[in-house]
Amino acid sequence: MTAARRRAALLAVPALCGLASCGIPATGVVEAGGPAGGVVPTLRVYFVADGRLSPVPRRVVAPIGAASAVEALLQGPTVEEQASGLKSLLPLTGADRPTATPADPAPPPTAEATRTPTAEASLAPATEAPQAAEATDFAKVTSQGDRVSVELSLPSTGALPDLALTQLICTAGAAAEVATPGDDPVTVTVEGRDGRRVEGTAARCPTT
Repeated sequence: MTAARRRAALLAVPALCGLASCGIPATGVVEAGGPAGGVVPTLRVYFVADGRLSPVPRRVVAPIGAASAVEALLQGPTVEEQASGLKSLLPLTGADRPTATPADPAPPPTAEATRTPTAEASLAPATEAPQAAEATDFAKVTSQGDRVSVELSLPSTGALPDLALTQLICTAGAAAEVATPGDDPVTVTVEGRDGRRVEGTAARCPTT
């Protein structure tokens, strides 16, 4: 090997080090970190099929939480979901409905509520939903720690069937647990203007 060739080989060593032994992959740039911005979060909202709760995935606008989930719930099932047998027992907003993927009807377990008989009511035939209302007028949702409050504009929670209240409890509770994960289930309180309250968690709500 001539002196000129030896010098060229020695100059090539630092360049190879930069691509291999110094930590830069020779195959190109490798992406790392969290998901790209603009990803739309997905939550579960609870509709009714055959007298039982059925969870449906919903894309919601950030920030994710109980309030955005309840807002999506009050927009009701899509036309395709209605055709598959899904409906809501809650007043609907009549707003533009978000894109969703229908879910199969789920088994009967429901949220544990202080108003009785919630479990039995979840199996009862569903009744028709009340008249349409604006989401912000019908339900005010606030979250604090492991508790969520849903204040209804109705005179009393008694104006809604038990299964409709369980729709709210499961939807708000499941969303709050996604937003603030913890060991204990989130307690959801639904209250009418008369102060009558119904409490429950999403611990027994179906997930599929």
